Amino acid sequence: QVRLAESGGGLVQAGGSLRLSCAASGRTFSNSGLGWFRQPPGKGREFVATITYSGGGTSYADSVKGRFIISRDNAKNTLYLQMNSLKPEDTATYYCAARNQWSGSSDMGAYDYWGQGTQVTVSS
Repeated sequence: QVRLAESGGGLVQAGGSLRLSCAASGRTFSNSGLGWFRQPPGKGREFVATITYSGGGTSYADSVKGRFIISRDNAKNTLYLQMNSLKPEDTATYYCAARNQWSGSSDMGAYDYWGQGTQVTVSS
């Protein structure tokens, strides 16, 4: 059974940092594009960042560009999101996702597997 499990969320003050992890099990995702999405309270899910199968290509939402870094360790079948200079508007449930294509995507519909999410709360 394929499973994606996020971890690393929590409560942090504005300006602080957090590192999210997404551990995959049940199959290897070394040939898969991966992504991070988030859902703020009362709002829809939105794109955050994506990465190609090799890690050689990345893309970010404008709202996080320059503050967040997406990376992956294919040997560990794990995806990461380093979040720096956090703002209250970054408060959301963060989800990782994987697709059966080598490229990344900002389109939620392009992903085949989803994690359960981890909560990030940024206080002002």
